[in-house]
Amino acid sequence: MTHIRTGDNPRGARLASRCALLIAISPLAVGLAACSSGGNPLAASPYDAAAKVVYGTAAGGKADPNKPLDVSVKDDGSRITDVTATDTAGRFVRGELSADGLRWHSTAPLAAGTHYTVRVSTEDSDGHPGRKVLSFDTTSAGAGLHVTFGPDAGTYGVGQPITATLSKPVHDRAARAAVEANLRVSSVPRASQGSWYWVDDKTLHYRPQTYWPTNAAITVSSTLSGVKVQDKLYGGADKPLTVHTGDRIEAITDAATDQMTFKDDGKVVKTLPVTTGKPGFDTRNGIKVVLEKEQFVQMKSETVGIGGADAYDLPVYWATRVTWSGEYVHAAPWSEGSQGVANVSHGCTGMSTENAEWFFDHVRQGDIVRVVNSHGPTMTPFDNGFGDWNLSWSQWKQGSALSGGGGVTGAPKQQEPDPGQSQSPTPDQSQSPSPSQDPGELDAGSRPTTDPARLQPQAL
Repeated sequence: MTHIRTGDNPRGARLASRCALLIAISPLAVGLAACSSGGNPLAASPYDAAAKVVYGTAAGGKADPNKPLDVSVKDDGSRITDVTATDTAGRFVRGELSADGLRWHSTAPLAAGTHYTVRVSTEDSDGHPGRKVLSFDTTSAGAGLHVTFGPDAGTYGVGQPITATLSKPVHDRAARAAVEANLRVSSVPRASQGSWYWVDDKTLHYRPQTYWPTNAAITVSSTLSGVKVQDKLYGGADKPLTVHTGDRIEAITDAATDQMTFKDDGKVVKTLPVTTGKPGFDTRNGIKVVLEKEQFVQMKSETVGIGGADAYDLPVYWATRVTWSGEYVHAAPWSEGSQGVANVSHGCTGMSTENAEWFFDHVRQGDIVRVVNSHGPTMTPFDNGFGDWNLSWSQWKQGSALSGGGGVTGAPKQQEPDPGQSQSPTPDQSQSPSPSQDPGELDAGSRPTTDPARLQPQAL
């Protein structure tokens, strides 16, 4: 609890006198008249420090949240010993008491559209304790700032970030900090340390340092209701969200060996021969997560401007999407002769129809799909799906308005890999994050200076 006390102030014996307490919340003004008391002050019950309450208001009896709460006593030998102000959510209002005990005022903004209870303790010139409890409401914030959490309620893979989409843009770092401090995420079982990242003025992503625990319940909620974000902008009330995780599924494709290693909770379940992007269409390196699954997609090269000898118009089955620009893991019966041997695709990871159906049936949204040893670029963090895990933890924290730059200066660059470090996944050496290993600092492969065109499907 936030209590403000003045400390002891011994007084000599005096005749009982009156005290007067004034509480002002502009434009709300409250006058409190004192009563007399006598006898042993330590044995006396607190007297009513406000026998008379007067409201003078121009706003229908409600206080302006943009103005401070002010509590004072008349200088007749009385003083304030304690002030506690709370809203209906149990949040305390920070404040400061003057050295002479005559005035207390709030030092933090009041919330809009909120009911407050103020408990004031006083002491008269003879040391008799007094007490007054006051209640008031603040004016509404109007439309307010609202937040929508994602993804939809359901069960996801352990790589699924939590998203928060704001109804209005928030530019200033201090305002972003106010928003971020009121977005709460919890996990049972408990996840590793986590943080929000400001992707842009209206979008935040949340992830822990390492992947979410398996079979967890993750709840995200907002306490922004009534909170002042910036000038004339207050938070609104919004619904919380709970999502769940399943097993830790990781599909790790080595573009150098044309093999995919499929793991469930760290154990190798299956190794699948695959083909990835050919030169000029190299598959992106790095960590992606499953975005959606489509049993059938008609893929046309014209949707991404590919023609000539590389043109295609193909019916594709068992397609698992990992980027919004059109990178999939899918059935490619036309390239079975090259699977496990050579890279011949336009950027997708192709496999036999049987293996693609098996993969399709064993993954869900949020599962981890990782590519190593491709000559393609590294998956970008935010503009093409969920590449959040390709940032190291130190880079990720820079996107927080509470612990870093709050995204105001833009996203940090991804770390370049160590050219001398092996990138080949093996059954006994996982390339995926562990509790002691930062997923964003894992090998990401080399990157060319430009990002080649990507396969973009068009469903018929």
